Amino acid sequence: MSMLNEQATTRAIPIKDPSGEINFPLSLAPMVGLSHVSLRAVCRTYLPRDARTFWPTEMLSSRRLPHENLADTPETLRELHETHLVPQILGNEERFIAPSVEKLINWGARAIDINMGCPVQKALKHNYGVALMGDPEYAWDVVRTTVRNSSVPVSVKLRAGGQGDLKFLLNFVGGLQDAGASWIAFHPRTVEQKRRGSADWSQIKAVRESLSIPVVGNGDVQTADDVFDMLRETSCDSVMVGRALTARPWLLWQVGERLGFAPPEGREGKAPRTPEEEGAEYGHSLHILLNSMRTHFTEDLGLRKFRFHVRTSSPWLTFGNQCYSVVSKAKTYDECEEALRQFFSIEQTMSPKTQLRQ
Repeated sequence: MSMLNEQATTRAIPIKDPSGEINFPLSLAPMVGLSHVSLRAVCRTYLPRDARTFWPTEMLSSRRLPHENLADTPETLRELHETHLVPQILGNEERFIAPSVEKLINWGARAIDINMGCPVQKALKHNYGVALMGDPEYAWDVVRTTVRNSSVPVSVKLRAGGQGDLKFLLNFVGGLQDAGASWIAFHPRTVEQKRRGSADWSQIKAVRESLSIPVVGNGDVQTADDVFDMLRETSCDSVMVGRALTARPWLLWQVGERLGFAPPEGREGKAPRTPEEEGAEYGHSLHILLNSMRTHFTEDLGLRKFRFHVRTSSPWLTFGNQCYSVVSKAKTYDECEEALRQFFSIEQTMSPKTQLRQ
């Protein structure tokens, strides 16, 4: 299927899988507490027919993975029919990385993603996450170690780092490529910025031009126009979206519509567009999410995850604070379902963008 009816062009990111290569230029970002089995289930209901993209997990610790039962661990719960899973690991030592990678491949991973962007103190303490960018040789060795122990592609997700030096950045990503990374996902905002300021898309373009492997762009993408703007302005191979996709999972449908894909299975007509249509669809997506959580998580854990999801995604809703408030008061799945029903019985609207940086 051609994607050339938009100004932007894309190249497929190869995943070693019998079903073929990735053919869709938009994916969900790995996010702690959010990119779990139920959010993936919601997003898949909006994925256009015949579209294939990769699907993340939450961030996983290579120190814990070897001792965990992946079928019972909340962060690695998966549905049997899920394909193109790309779990993300934190790690820096072969004694943890090797058994973790083997376990994840047996679990169904089609690629392994190394996190070099996490800024939390726990990751910095163990010298992984974004801390690896402070020691390029060490970071490159982590990639070489992971590639050596993996029969599937290995990717790296990183931030701009704290150096503020484009020459350093290009040397760093070049080293990742030389170490065997199959693609790079790049968010051009420093740890110090956190969610302040704008993501510098020109850095994505510079990284794309310096590498021969694919580059996935990430940062400040909230709408379908943003997806195509990033593809056009940076020439990146694909776009990764985090919190905005928790709020607007039908962004997958909107992008697919513009690329000529058929609507998602079970859906007809056009993707939601108006503030009122999107407000109603947000409520519908929350019902899908809650029903999935009933299946996969205990009530206590599921409600905590659901509240976190609503807190993250509701800023795009005009009365998002009220939505979060009514959900927070629910003590059971049934109470939460009823609270949603009552809240969305009144017409709600969504804004295309928020000031909350991505």
